[in-house]
Amino acid sequence: MLSIVFHIDLGITDYNYCWQLQKKIHLFKQQNKSNDVIITTEHNHVYTLGKSGTKDHLLIDDSALKEKEVSYYEIDRGGDLTYHGPGQLVCYPIFDLNNYSPDSHKYLRDLEEVIVRTLQSYGIDSKKDEEYTGVWVGDEKICAIGIKISRWITMHGLAFNVNSDLKFFDNIIPCGIFHKGVTSLKKLTGQQMNMDGVISVFIKNMESVFRIKTEKIALNELFIKYKIV
Repeated sequence: MLSIVFHIDLGITDYNYCWQLQKKIHLFKQQNKSNDVIITTEHNHVYTLGKSGTKDHLLIDDSALKEKEVSYYEIDRGGDLTYHGPGQLVCYPIFDLNNYSPDSHKYLRDLEEVIVRTLQSYGIDSKKDEEYTGVWVGDEKICAIGIKISRWITMHGLAFNVNSDLKFFDNIIPCGIFHKGVTSLKKLTGQQMNMDGVISVFIKNMESVFRIKTEKIALNELFIKYKIV
């Protein structure tokens, strides 16, 4: 029997709101038996720096960030510097890996596989890279991945460039990689993508890769069900 995983789509959110929400659900799962959760969202413009990165990879100063109305956070995931913004599908699985395989490398590769299959649905061939985490089309990254695992419970996740405004990547060295570029589904197909449609394809591939069944619920339903405060 497939495990039921709750899917919560939040629409467009500020980064810090979603980060604090992840922490709350993650802590609850450490202390209580509960369904795994997939959060999907798009963020307002933000740069986030992971634990293995350096702010030197941010190529603009604080005044320029303010002028461009872009937030900046140093956070507790793995990886380096990346960008999130409208048109980018961000997914935060909060999974107890004991329900799957307690193997962080396999988990990363499974997330990559979800994106590879999603891109195949749009006729796009992509690849994983043994040296660099994420999903690539040629030498251009279309999906960045950065996670945190504590007591085998995951948080943070992936950022898939769907309709992303790629000029925001010009202000950083994405993921600390100097010699490769970035791309998006819109750029590759030449058309604006329907985000709800992309999310639907993505969730189906999450189900097939992780062998789960998703149930879409509202955030307040999750809080009521488990009495999360």
